[in-house]
Amino acid sequence: MLTLNRIIKLKMSRHLLLTVAAICFGMLVTISAQADAQIRDGYLQREDVQAFIGNMVSKHGFKRSQLEGLFAAIEPKPGIIESISHPAEAKPWYKYRPIFIQESRITGGVDFWNKHVNILERAEKQYGVPAEIIVAIIGVETRYGHYTGRHKVFESLVTLGFDYPKRGRFFRNELSQYLILTREEGIDPLSLKGSYAGAMGMPQFISSSYRRYAVDFDGDGKRDLHNNISDVIGSVANYFKVHGWQAGDPVISRATVAANARIAVIPDSLKPALTLEELKRLGVTSTNSVTGNPKASLISLEQPNAMEYWLGFKNFYVITRYNHSPLYAMAAYQLAELIRSRRQDS
Repeated sequence: MLTLNRIIKLKMSRHLLLTVAAICFGMLVTISAQADAQIRDGYLQREDVQAFIGNMVSKHGFKRSQLEGLFAAIEPKPGIIESISHPAEAKPWYKYRPIFIQESRITGGVDFWNKHVNILERAEKQYGVPAEIIVAIIGVETRYGHYTGRHKVFESLVTLGFDYPKRGRFFRNELSQYLILTREEGIDPLSLKGSYAGAMGMPQFISSSYRRYAVDFDGDGKRDLHNNISDVIGSVANYFKVHGWQAGDPVISRATVAANARIAVIPDSLKPALTLEELKRLGVTSTNSVTGNPKASLISLEQPNAMEYWLGFKNFYVITRYNHSPLYAMAAYQLAELIRSRRQDS
């Protein structure tokens, strides 16, 4: 039977427990808030970030308070580091190709072409870049604008610029270009979303490319790669033209490699270095008829049980300026050919 003293002691014990629990909860909330504050302010406390801010203030006329406010509004994104460390281009060709050569991208490309045929014709006439190449690039990058990325561009570039030493310098430069770009275009730097690597819009231009190659193709006074189809199409065509696309020239040709071919002496470069005659003397022969004696590079693509060989000409090299991967360039070109063929047959 509980005595009065026992009841009082029990009540006091419960009160003490509740008090201790409340104090502990309060401490946890405080610690959590402090941790959140440290995450938010973490970049601002770093010397390399402060040096970057100082450079943007002195060289480009930004306000320190504005930049500090931007850095305070974000936090590191480890998932971005994980994504860039395992790109699709690391896959063998036979696994990479199915990512982009899909029925939905082919039919989607035909639909996109038919819908914007007048703009594509004008871009092809002005820049000399085939419509199917322009369409395929947009299809590979964002499925014709249906998926342009979910990461805040500013957050991606900061994470990669300051927490990815392997390419930190490159991404810090892109961050600088991004801040200048958003100021030029009157855009809130925290509002744009893109890929984990900071590429933006329907054609997925990085910031420096946006500033350098984007064009106002409809003459409305803005360069909008997010919502303006004319600007998107014109900008992709301009990008290829500036990088040296030659209208009417070949892109690729299948190749045979002799058993005694001297592949080791062929330059391991995407940029064409040897003529077709020089390659033939080394045991590599084009299986397609090609006019003249242009330079080419040897492209080796991994299949499950063998290697597949192609010769890439100057225009193939130009495609790799969009993404420095022979897998990307081959996928884009093959998708372009399939879209063109399907449209002609429909």
